[in-house]
Amino acid sequence: MDKPVGMFDRDYEWSALTRFITDEQPGATLGVVSGRRRQGKTFLLDAACRAAGGFYFGATEAADAESLRRLSAALTAHARPATPYHFADWSEVLDALLALGSERPTPVVIDEFPYLARANPELPSLIQEAFRPMRDQRTTSRTRLLLCGSALSFMGRLLSGNAPLRGRAGLELLVRPLDHRLAAEFWEISDPALAIKVNAVVGGTPAYRREFARGDTPAGPEDFDDWVVRTVLNPETPLFREARYLLAEEPDLRDSALYLSVLAAVADGNATRGGMAGYLERKATDIAHPINVLEDAGLLHRDTDAFRDNRATYRISEPLIRFYHAIMRPVWDQLERPGSAARVWQASRRRFVSNVLGPHFEQICREWSLHHADPDLFGGLPARVGHGVVHDSKARTGHEVDVAVIGIADGGKPPLLAIGEAKWNDTMGIAHVERLRHIRDLIAASGRYDTTRTRLVCFSGAGFNDKAAAQARASSDVHLIDLPALYGRS
Repeated sequence: MDKPVGMFDRDYEWSALTRFITDEQPGATLGVVSGRRRQGKTFLLDAACRAAGGFYFGATEAADAESLRRLSAALTAHARPATPYHFADWSEVLDALLALGSERPTPVVIDEFPYLARANPELPSLIQEAFRPMRDQRTTSRTRLLLCGSALSFMGRLLSGNAPLRGRAGLELLVRPLDHRLAAEFWEISDPALAIKVNAVVGGTPAYRREFARGDTPAGPEDFDDWVVRTVLNPETPLFREARYLLAEEPDLRDSALYLSVLAAVADGNATRGGMAGYLERKATDIAHPINVLEDAGLLHRDTDAFRDNRATYRISEPLIRFYHAIMRPVWDQLERPGSAARVWQASRRRFVSNVLGPHFEQICREWSLHHADPDLFGGLPARVGHGVVHDSKARTGHEVDVAVIGIADGGKPPLLAIGEAKWNDTMGIAHVERLRHIRDLIAASGRYDTTRTRLVCFSGAGFNDKAAAQARASSDVHLIDLPALYGRS
C-alpha cells in the first residue's frame, strides 16, 4: 500500500499496517490499534482502508441498538448487497464483516471500539467466538479486523490477563506522539531552543498544530511569548480547553476533582506518593487508586529511582496537561476573561521555566540518551535510562542525577554507562563535571553498578564555559551535549 502523500512520518505504523492487511495467509485475523486522542489514528486507519479497498466504521457514544443501525447503514453503503443489512445483533455483524474478506485480504476498521463495548460488554467475547481457530467463517475469510480506541485504560485491558481477546490478536500497534525531533520538523521549527519550548507546551500531538492552532507556528524565538498568548492562553482557540477535555474523555476518571488535584500536585513539584499525599492533605493509601488509574490512562508515568528500588517518582506524560496544571489552572478565572492572557503569561514565565520547561528538558535528555545517542558515546547500548538520587552518607545529603544510562548486564553487575546533569538555563562549567565525578565515586562505593567505564555527560540549554570545554577535550569520559546535538544538528 502506498502511504498517502499528505501523511507526515508514521512510516513505522504504516509499514506495520501494510504487513498486517496485505498478509495473504488464509484465515481472518484481528489487530488492535490504540493511542491517545489527536495522534492521527483515524487518519491512519481510514487511509489504510482507502488504499486497500476496506471498510471503515467510526463508532459514537450511543445505545447498542443505534450503533447496530448505523453500522447496518454504513456496511450497506459499502458492500451494496441485493437487500440492505438490518443487523439484529453483533453476531450477524461479525459474520458480515468476515464475509468481506472471502476473496482477498480486506481491512475492516472499527474505530472508537470502547464506545461499542461499553454499550454491550459482551462484544469482546462475541469477537473471541467469531475468531475461534476452527470456526468455518473464520478459516474461509481473510478479513483483517482492526479494533481502534483512544481510551488507553480500556484498550490496555483488551488483550491482558484473562480478557476474552487475549491470544487472538496478530497485531498490537500503539500510535505514539511524535518525539521531539519529529515534532520540530512537523512544526517547521529550525531553532532548537524554540523547538523545545514549543514541545514543552504542546508535545508531539500532530492535531495541535493543524486543527487546534490553525497552523499558527512561532515565527522565531522572539515570537514564542506572543504565540503562547494567542494560541494556548486564548479562550477563542480549541487549545485553551483541550487539557480539561482530555481528562473528561477518559471513562475511568469518575471523581474528576481528585484526579485533577493529583495532577496539580505533580505539576507543582510533588513527584512522590508521599509528596502528593502531603499536598492533598490525605494519606498515601487514599491516593493509590487515583494514581493507578492515571497511569493506566497514560496521563501519569512512574519512574523507578535508578539507585533505590523502593523509591519512585511520577511525571505527567502529556505536556499540555502539565502546562495547564502549572500555568493555567491556578488562574483559570482570569484567563477566561478576554484580554487577560498577556498579563497572566508575563507573571507566569518564571514558573513555566522552573515547573514546565526545566523538567521537560531533562526528560528530552533522557529520551535522547535512550533513542538517539550513538551507543559509542556511552561505550555500549543502553538497556534503560532513568534518574534518581544518590545518597552521600558522609555529607548526609542526596545528589540528584538527571540522567542515568544503564547498560545490559552480562552475568555480573549491570554497567552504569553514563550519568548526566541537565540544566536548561545555566551555562555549565567545571564544577558540574566535578560534581558528577563525586557522584560516580559514591555509586562505585555502593557496589550496585559497574562504574569502571561510566561516562560523565553534561546537557545544557545555555551552553558551556571554556573550562568545561577544555575538560571535555582533555578527558575521554567527559561529554558536553548542547541543543543542536539533541536535534542531530551538531
